[in-house]
Amino acid sequence: MTSPPAPLRDLRVLDISTVIAGPNCARQLADFGACVIKVERPDTGDSLRNLAWRDPRDGQGLWWKLVNRNKSNIALDLKDDTDRAVLLDLVRDANVVVENFRPGTLERLGLGPDELHAINPRLVITRVTGFGQTGPYRNRPGFATIAEAMSGLAAISGEPGGQPLLPAIALTDEVTGLVAAFATMVALHSGTGQVVDVSLLESMFHLMGPLVSLFKLTGEMQAPLGAGLPYTVPRGTYRCSDGSWVGLSASADSVAARLLRLLGVADDKRFATFADRVDNREVLEQIMSGWCAERTQAEVVQQLTEAEAAVGPVMNMADIDADPHYAERGAIVVVDGTPMQGLIAKLSETPGVLRWAGRGIDADGDEIRARGWEAAG
Repeated sequence: MTSPPAPLRDLRVLDISTVIAGPNCARQLADFGACVIKVERPDTGDSLRNLAWRDPRDGQGLWWKLVNRNKSNIALDLKDDTDRAVLLDLVRDANVVVENFRPGTLERLGLGPDELHAINPRLVITRVTGFGQTGPYRNRPGFATIAEAMSGLAAISGEPGGQPLLPAIALTDEVTGLVAAFATMVALHSGTGQVVDVSLLESMFHLMGPLVSLFKLTGEMQAPLGAGLPYTVPRGTYRCSDGSWVGLSASADSVAARLLRLLGVADDKRFATFADRVDNREVLEQIMSGWCAERTQAEVVQQLTEAEAAVGPVMNMADIDADPHYAERGAIVVVDGTPMQGLIAKLSETPGVLRWAGRGIDADGDEIRARGWEAAG
């Protein structure tokens, strides 16, 4: 049976960004069929190639293979007149340019929005930076760690009275890539050429929910509670008798009622409402912890699942790799021999497609120079 055409098959994206956040924007579009040309420096390529872990089979970076999958590749020196001419020829027929240089860098190269829109008025230029194109911090170096520290995330992460904690993954880069892809599609839907200004800081700040509303209206600030939340109890991670852990949440009254029955405290008026449970947090958390400590992880998960309470085992990558739900959903796929995450969303009629992993420097350069967009994708 012939596969349905990918939904973004007519979209041409020029990715001149580096590392993770900007390239992730282009990758999300490529996964759903966009024709994406990745531009790298001819000498060193994108520094993501050398970040962290490498594939032991070929020495290539695993980050690179994931973030730049489904993209064609060309090496261009943006300060070289010949290479700039190649880039501008690609801009002429592109729908989107994704970049993440510091504000003002493209303008100094003569490749700012005014110059690009003069060539292609309908072009969407997606600019991903640490702090945005405006504001007093605009020229600061922008890294995920700084956004996580300044967005409010670190301040509410960690144990009470302890060190503020940062996520152990590239959380900001992943989130900002999704934000930028969404904003790019909104701009494209508008039908007019424009600049999309996306920042790491504000992408993370939006994950803080109503915390700024709470502070502005009441002066209250959420304090770190380890794995807990200030507005629902019990909620967190709990150690089981076999040394394994579970995560559970009672963030709906109906779930809390079923959980309290299982714990044998359904009639305890200290836990009747959300407010009551919060007021008696320490007592209820001790009951929950004690209950889990008397049972294995499998027993805790089984009993809570049977009670229709919200629970799941704390899983590492080995657990995930062996998990039947991940397998059934195709959450882990193999692309060019390298295992990685599958598509981020499933479309029933026009699904995305994973065609190849990130390629070598200038792997498609000769063909793109000769045939332009026709040689890409």
